[in-house]
Amino acid sequence: MVKKPTPPGWPRISSSAFYDDPHAAIEFLCRAFGFEVRLLVEGEAGRVEHSELTFGEGLVMVGSGKPDATYRASPRTVGGTNTQAMCLFVDDVDAHCAHARTAGAVIVTEPKTSDYGEDYWVDRSYEARDPEGHHWWFMQRLRTGTQDAV
Repeated sequence: MVKKPTPPGWPRISSSAFYDDPHAAIEFLCRAFGFEVRLLVEGEAGRVEHSELTFGEGLVMVGSGKPDATYRASPRTVGGTNTQAMCLFVDDVDAHCAHARTAGAVIVTEPKTSDYGEDYWVDRSYEARDPEGHHWWFMQRLRTGTQDAV
């Protein structure tokens, strides 16, 4: 299948996360995890209508949950249930974890190394939870395997 190029500045895939307080979430994600605001569109009374946060070549949109639409809700609003966990590669997972912890992230799983076998890879990763309950995995590839060349 031939793929057309993405629009300029857009990755092939991006995700959205919904928050009760998107302004606070955007500030936290930038301070704790290292995201950068690329676009912030505010509407009436300062409501976040649309935002784009970048992390390297990745993109996540942060928006307001809607009480009348459960498909757009903060985990805090729906009893902590998560429908996705976002995974990001970082250069130094231990330093990233220490910074996130200092900035107020709850570390759910401390950094650990997982070896998936010589055909696959070795990653070091940790899991963090943001103030509204979204889970984020940060990983560092330590070794690639023969399957990575395929």
